[in-house]
Parts: sequence; structure tokens; C-alpha cells
Amino acid sequence: MAYKRPESVLVVVYTQAGEVLLLRRRAPADFWQSVTGSLNDGETPAQAARRELVEETGLQAGPEATGVVNRYPILPEWRHRYASGVTENTEHVFGLAVPERFDVRLADHEHSEYCWLDKAAAEARASSSTNAEAIRRLVPDPAKG
Repeated sequence: MAYKRPESVLVVVYTQAGEVLLLRRRAPADFWQSVTGSLNDGETPAQAARRELVEETGLQAGPEATGVVNRYPILPEWRHRYASGVTENTEHVFGLAVPERFDVRLADHEHSEYCWLDKAAAEARASSSTNAEAIRRLVPDPAKG
């Protein structure tokens, strides 16, 4: 079995009006997240972010690196995907501002639905604390412009 690399990207996609794209994973149940994915062997975080955007949304774009790198424990239900003894993941955070909402082409094997939410609702719905924090930091407040 080929194990996943314990290094990933998180790409927060948001509109100029402050709406945030979230995707609902097929498993675990009711897990909402921004675009995410593990790096492949030999792949840079920027390359992975572009690839994951295409795979998970159909969008061909180059997100911007934020310089934020998180380390967090891998959830027990996902540890079997990693080599024995691997318990932490390193996550590189990216952001992508788009002019307006777009129709997402989901990766059906990975996600069951998507939604566009205002910043506060997206932050509340994001299932991981690092995702909620990235939304809080990256997405502008529409009232502030």
C-alpha cells in the first residue's frame, strides 16, 4: 500500500463579496472544508494547490500562498492512510479571491455537495480549526470593503 505524504494544502476560495466556498466530504459524515489535499511525491505546495483546485472544483487558477503553515494531529479515522507512527500533518495555507460565485464541478468520489456561505457562517461550519482560522484571516469583511 502506498501511504499518503503527511503534508497537505488548504485553499480558501472566496468572492469579493466575502462568500466562502465549502465542500462536504463523503466521509466522515458532515465534514465541511475548503479545498484540501495531500502533496504527491515531488510536488510543491503551489503545484498541489493548483491540482487540488482543478480536481475538487474544476477551476483552473493559481491560488496565492499565505506563508501560513500549520501542524496538527491527523484524525484517528484517517491515520490508516499514513505510514506507521505518522501522527501529524503539515498544512500549507493558500487563498484565492474570485470575482463571484461559480458552479463547482465536484470530485464525486470525495465530496457530496458544496455551498457558498458568508464569512461568519463558513467559519462556523468549517470542520477543522485551521480551516476556520484561515477563513477568519483571509476573507475580507464585506462591510469593510
